[in-house]
Amino acid sequence: MKSTRWQRFTAPLTEPYARYQHADVLHAIRLGIAVILALLVNKVTNFPHGEWTTITVFIILGLLQYQGAIYTKAKERVLGTLLGIGAALGILWFSQNVGAWLWVDYALIGLISGIIGYLAVKNLGYTGLLTGITMLMIVSNLGQSSIGQDGLYRAFNILLGTGVAVAATLILPLKSTLMWRFLLASNLETCSNLYASVGSHIDAEVLIPKPFKYTKSTSLSSLTYPASSSIPDVPVNKSLVKALQKINKRLLAVRPHIAATASESGINKETLETIQRAHRNIIGTIDLLLSAAPRLATIEIDEDNHILLIHYQHELTQAMQHMAAVLRSPSDEVFRPITRIAVSEYPSVQHLSFEWQGYFWLTQTLQAQLQLLSDLLQTTKPKWFSASGLRYQRRERRRIDEHGGETDLHL
Repeated sequence: MKSTRWQRFTAPLTEPYARYQHADVLHAIRLGIAVILALLVNKVTNFPHGEWTTITVFIILGLLQYQGAIYTKAKERVLGTLLGIGAALGILWFSQNVGAWLWVDYALIGLISGIIGYLAVKNLGYTGLLTGITMLMIVSNLGQSSIGQDGLYRAFNILLGTGVAVAATLILPLKSTLMWRFLLASNLETCSNLYASVGSHIDAEVLIPKPFKYTKSTSLSSLTYPASSSIPDVPVNKSLVKALQKINKRLLAVRPHIAATASESGINKETLETIQRAHRNIIGTIDLLLSAAPRLATIEIDEDNHILLIHYQHELTQAMQHMAAVLRSPSDEVFRPITRIAVSEYPSVQHLSFEWQGYFWLTQTLQAQLQLLSDLLQTTKPKWFSASGLRYQRRERRRIDEHGGETDLHL
C-alpha cells in the first residue's frame, strides 16, 4: 500500500505519462527553480544589469514547456545576441576609426537597422529581432564616455540567462516528441472505442428482419427506406459528446507540439502536418459514422453485407488499438498494414440503400485514412522513436519487464 502511494507521488518525476498529465504544475516548479538559479548566478558574478539574466529566463521559459521549443528559442536568442554584438562592435569600430560626424554614425545605425528589420521579416524572425535589440543596447549611447559598456553587460547577462534556462529544462525534461506520441495514441485509442460503439447503435435483430435477396429487377429506390416513415428520435448520448470533446481537445493540443517535435526529431515539418491532417480526417470520418448509425438501425441489410460490416468493424478497431499501442511502446515495434478488405467479394453492396452505401463508403474512407497514417508513422518512426530519449525507453522497458503490461496512465 505504501509503495503504491509512493509510486503515485513520484510518478511525475519518473513516469512520462504522469509527467505530461501534470505538465503545467511541473512547468511552474521548473520556472521557479530557474529564476532562483539565475538570481544565484547574479549574486556570484555580480555583473551590472544582472536583471537581464532573470528576464531572459522568464522570456525563454515563461510560455514554453517542452524541450524542442525551448531549445529553438534559446538558440535563436543566443544567435541574435551574438550577431547583435558583432554588428554593434562593427559600428563602434567605424565610429572611432572612420566616422567624422555623428550624423554619419546615426545614418549607418539606421541603415543596418533597416537591413536587420528586412531580414527579420523575411527569414530571421526572432533571431533578427534580438540582433537589432542587442545592437541598439550597445550603440544607443554613441558619443558618450560609457559607450557600449552597459549594452555589453546586458548582452552577456542574456547569454548567462539563456544558459540557465536550458540547464533548467534538464531538471524535469518535457519532450514535445513524447507528448505528440501520447496525444496521438490516446486519440487513436478513443477513436477505436467510439468506432466499436457504432455497432451498438445498430440492432442486429433489426438489421436482418428477413432473408434479403436481390434480383435483376431490384432498383435502388425500392431498397431505400420510405421517405414517409418517421425517423425515431435519438437521445443525446452525453458520454459520447464528452468523448468527442476530449478528442478535439487533444487534437488542438497536438498543434503546438508540431514545430517542437520537428526540432527534436529532425522530421520534416510538412510530414508532421500531413500526419496531423490524417489524424484530423480520421476523427471527422468517425464522427460521421456515429451520426449515421442511429438512422441505419431502421434500414434493412442482407446477411452477406452484415458479415462485411462486422469484418470492417473488427479489423479497423484492432488497427487503431495496435497503432496506439505502438505509439506508446518503448520498444521498436512496427506498424502492421491495415487489412485490405476486398469489397468485390460482396457485390451486393451496390444494391444496398443509399444510406448503407454511404456508410460503407465512409468505412472504406476510414480504412484508407488509417493506412495513410500507419505508413507515415512507420516511415518516420526511427526519428521520433530516437528523439523520445533513451532514458524514457530504458525506464519503460524495465518497468514493463518488472510489472508486465503497458502503462495504465492516460492523457
